[in-house]
Amino acid sequence: GVDPGLTRCGVGVVEGLPGRPCTLVAYYVVYTDPADDLALRLLHLDRSLNKLVAEHQPESVAVERVFSQHNVRTVMGTAQASGIAVLAGARAGLPVQTYTPSEVKAAVTGSGQADKAQMTAMVTRLLRLAEPPKPADAADALALAICHVWRGGTRSKLAAAADRARRGGAR
Repeated sequence: GVDPGLTRCGVGVVEGLPGRPCTLVAYYVVYTDPADDLALRLLHLDRSLNKLVAEHQPESVAVERVFSQHNVRTVMGTAQASGIAVLAGARAGLPVQTYTPSEVKAAVTGSGQADKAQMTAMVTRLLRLAEPPKPADAADALALAICHVWRGGTRSKLAAAADRARRGGAR
């Protein structure tokens, strides 16, 4: 799971199956210096995410879908980081799925309106951690990964069935 951000990009890796508890593998936060040139920041993020994908060899990648924010500078940086995360998964030949913040909140807490504290508490509980993952970007990335395991498997099966039906209907 990747919680995209240009200054702080959370990355969470879990193992699990839909309907079953997930297990923590690792979590990270990739930092870039706001004083650095944008191109260098994006390059650092790209290299870091590619290194993590190569190290953990995930089956798929989940990225938080960028949503409209009032601060245009923030949303631009988030969108750029999101593109780098999607590219890292695609470059490795992995399926990449995006989720809105409310989809992640609903999957992890049962409410699409959950706040940061509720999300962090649920991630801590669901992964049976002794203490909450910090900073919040790491907890958000783990929430994305959990959401993807639980919802992504179902989405993939539905998409594959729809694809088979389309191909079968086209003959």
